[in-house]
Amino acid sequence: MTTSPSPAPAEASPRPQPAADGLVSAARRNLREIAHGLCHPSHPPVPPLANASKRWRRLLPYVVVIALTALFLPVTLNVLTNEYGMNDTLAGLLAVAQAAPLLMLAHRPLQAWWIVFPADVLGALVLLEYPDPPQGIWPWPPPTLISYCFVMLAVALRETRRTAVSVWALTATTSLVLHLAATTRSNGTSALLPAIGALLMVIGAVIRERGDAQRRLAEQETISEAERAQRTLLEERARIARELHDVVAHHMSVITVQADSAPYRIDGLPEEAREEFEAIASSARESLTEMRRLLTVLRNDGTEGERAPQPGLDRLQQLVEATVRAGLPAELSLPARLPDVPQTVDVSAYRIVQEALANVVRHAPGALTRVSVASDGAHLTVLVVNDRAVGPVSPLETTGTGHGLVGMRERVRLTGGTLDTGPLPDGGFRVAARLPLTPVTSQAPEDP
Repeated sequence: MTTSPSPAPAEASPRPQPAADGLVSAARRNLREIAHGLCHPSHPPVPPLANASKRWRRLLPYVVVIALTALFLPVTLNVLTNEYGMNDTLAGLLAVAQAAPLLMLAHRPLQAWWIVFPADVLGALVLLEYPDPPQGIWPWPPPTLISYCFVMLAVALRETRRTAVSVWALTATTSLVLHLAATTRSNGTSALLPAIGALLMVIGAVIRERGDAQRRLAEQETISEAERAQRTLLEERARIARELHDVVAHHMSVITVQADSAPYRIDGLPEEAREEFEAIASSARESLTEMRRLLTVLRNDGTEGERAPQPGLDRLQQLVEATVRAGLPAELSLPARLPDVPQTVDVSAYRIVQEALANVVRHAPGALTRVSVASDGAHLTVLVVNDRAVGPVSPLETTGTGHGLVGMRERVRLTGGTLDTGPLPDGGFRVAARLPLTPVTSQAPEDP
């Protein structure tokens, strides 16, 4: 009789992990993190005011810890010898172990706690061998209690919340164990130290987190300011690029028309010359097409205002009159006849005056402003000077970032000129630009 083979046992499914194992693993992980926090400080060994601008503030933490050590060292020695009757040698050793580490609170508070805490516990155990004085306090005598509070406060100010809570938990547990070990000797300090320590831990944590928040806010403001300046620079460069396109496109269009019409205007041109003119016209048209494509990218908003002709020195009078109507007294001085000004210089001079007047409106409203444009044949000088604001007039912007000067520098650098800006002794401000009237090809703009 044949027996059919027994079916193969199904593959055993993995047994679910008991919830208790997960709790044990989490407890072990937390204990490892606590042990790591207690053994490894979370800050470099520098005092809290190491980056202060004034020297006395940088020295303040050292002065405090030296004063604490000089105070608690003799007081602890005196209390141990006179109040508890401890011999001088042992009292001196305990006093040094409990008070000398206070010198480390400025830069290494966690390491100081690792010395002070065992020394205080050892001192409490040693005091059990001596008779209880009438006014004796155990397990934490007054000097030990107060100095240890400073240690806990320093730990809360410098270490992480997990480390500070761990220090307080060990302190409270030790106080409870000492109280249960000698109930007859224990009194209020066994509960007083954990209570005061909890309060100090909360205060220290609040101060520390507030300082961290202020530091992060200052860093973010610095980053935002740098990004804002970079964005302003890029926007101004894009605006200059658009205006430069208008200038170059005009000349390229003229080149194209001249190259196309040359064979019709000039008789007897050889075939090679006609082909050369055709190549010139074709290259000019291709360049115009590429520039229009680039302009489409730059003019991403497609506003009609940017398609309008770029303003120049001929519109300075309208600009000053509009500024006067806005409430800013302004004067304009122009020569009777300006020399031929390159279009790039023409647009740059107008934009410099426009930005200078806008800065006066924003930062010194009501100040008398004088605008003058002059030329010596080789350079065009643009000068905008404003007096200090008269009367109790609040500026429209109380803080200035200097971003308006970025565009001026970019335009002056584009033309190869120079720009001089700065406050005046009487409280006013001056903007002076000197732009060459001949093309400058030897200088290339550099990134700031």
